[in-house]
Amino acid sequence: MRRSSLLRLAVHALCALPLLWLGWAAFDGRLGANPIEAVVRFLGDWALRGLVLALAVTPLRRLTGWGRLASYRRMVGLWAFAYAALHLTAYVVLDQFFDWPAIGGEIVKHKFITAGMAAFLLLLPLAATSTSAMIRRLGAARWRRLHRAVYLAAPLAALHYVWMVKADIRQPLVYAAFLGVLLAVRMRFPRRSYAEE
Repeated sequence: MRRSSLLRLAVHALCALPLLWLGWAAFDGRLGANPIEAVVRFLGDWALRGLVLALAVTPLRRLTGWGRLASYRRMVGLWAFAYAALHLTAYVVLDQFFDWPAIGGEIVKHKFITAGMAAFLLLLPLAATSTSAMIRRLGAARWRRLHRAVYLAAPLAALHYVWMVKADIRQPLVYAAFLGVLLAVRMRFPRRSYAEE
């Protein structure tokens, strides 16, 4: 197996590890007194971490000069979306039991849910167009314009976290600060080509 294939396999394995841990914790009864809330929050945490890692790829590539890092950005971004989709699914299925009127009311009533839903809706077309075939179909310029939505989705995801936490907001603020720095760095340097991103 080629080295690049092994590295891609290793990245997939690392991204999947939190899910394996969650499955083991659920089986072993280690999710605490409110396991549903623990599952929903755990998946949301990893969605946000994935977004941070995906946005960190370009600055890291430019700092280290390792161009191959760019080839892992879409992979990490798709894993971030997968965790976001699981986060939303756990909320809809485990927490709300498919009660759509109640879910709609929650989206309107609670601003943290509004922000989270907006972030997910912005990420949805990005995930759907993250294949090489879709890049070719849309064209590089149109694809780049569409994927700039991540600059809005990521802050909304961080805001979702900050507004959700009612007491100690230090951890959400750390994520927000990381995202702020990464977005500032990415805005500071012009993009070179969609292949790099």
